[in-house]
Amino acid sequence: MSNPVLHAFFLGRAFAEVVSEKIEDSLTNALSELGKFDAEQREHLKQFIEEVQTRAQVDANQGETATSTGGEESPADLQETIDDLRAEIARLKAELKNYRAQKA
Repeated sequence: MSNPVLHAFFLGRAFAEVVSEKIEDSLTNALSELGKFDAEQREHLKQFIEEVQTRAQVDANQGETATSTGGEESPADLQETIDDLRAEIARLKAELKNYRAQKA
């Protein structure tokens, strides 16, 4: 190749081909990694959903067991329990206030 212009043309064309191949390889690898990541995330999500459903089923079964053994309370019973707990909290607050007053 005695003609420098012709040499520059072939050099430029070879450069463009190599750069194009490198970009293609990089893009292919990036898309491959993205596909792997997506598949892994879908699998993690699937496992998470299965774990949540399993725990919910276990809790539901335990709740059914408690209900069948008489563990179910009526809304009136629940309200009575809540009222009793509130009264107990108020009593303890009063005792704590008296204790603090005596210490001071």
